[in-house]
Amino acid sequence: MGKGSARENVGTMIKEFVSATLREDIGRGDLYALVEPSVGAKAKIIAKSDGVVAGEIYLNALSEIKNFEIIWHKCDSQSFVSGDIIATLSGDSHTILSIERTLLNILLHASSIATLTRKYADIVKPYGVKLLDTRKTRPHLRVFEKYATRIGGAVNHRMGLDDSLMIKDTHLKTIKNLKDYINKARKKIPFTANIEVEAETYEMAKEAMESGADIVMCDNMSPDKIARVVAFRDENFSHILLEASGNISLETIESYAKSGVDAISSGALIHQANWIDLSMKID
Repeated sequence: MGKGSARENVGTMIKEFVSATLREDIGRGDLYALVEPSVGAKAKIIAKSDGVVAGEIYLNALSEIKNFEIIWHKCDSQSFVSGDIIATLSGDSHTILSIERTLLNILLHASSIATLTRKYADIVKPYGVKLLDTRKTRPHLRVFEKYATRIGGAVNHRMGLDDSLMIKDTHLKTIKNLKDYINKARKKIPFTANIEVEAETYEMAKEAMESGADIVMCDNMSPDKIARVVAFRDENFSHILLEASGNISLETIESYAKSGVDAISSGALIHQANWIDLSMKID
């Protein structure tokens, strides 16, 4: 039996995630359903604050699993304002009421990340700089949270340690000769895997480029210092990509975008996303 297409595999993964969130909340069964028979019900998901929708594909999976209809009035990546109807639901009352919290948790979590990410993305867009997320995700939620950043306008940094080789400050403490290490790594990692080196100073960035890095992350460096790294790169290693990271906020990101880097990464897209306000109302 074949393994199925990538789309089928992703669909299965999403359904497994949604099923797990349902089990967490419903447990052995909703006690409300023991009291009265189910009746037909309709509900609306209403925005009580402004934001960006994310979570559509997960909630479509939820509707398939629990056999209710969901009609989207605002889809993934679309903006909404307070008072907008995001979606309408229809099905039996026991089902609609039992999935309320799971549905809202998924929609709120993803949309909150997408909403904050969009704010960052809008700032850097005029400069042609890619906005990247990081691996600073909640346990078991990496795929879900990185999906939300994509919806908001970011590009995923590596999903895990097996995507590409990133040599951080902690790794550098164990490496005697960076150039020799990178040459050895080229022979052992996949041909398509990039090597990124973290640098905290101009001198470290220069060494990383001269040692053969594909990407150099300028970590916790000021925009002015990064601009100096950019100038060296442009003159000597124009093929190398530069990434800025550390101390990135809504207030500072534009100054980093102006420095000339190719990308800016920030864990704040996920861990600083405050939940927006959505609610479900039964008609």
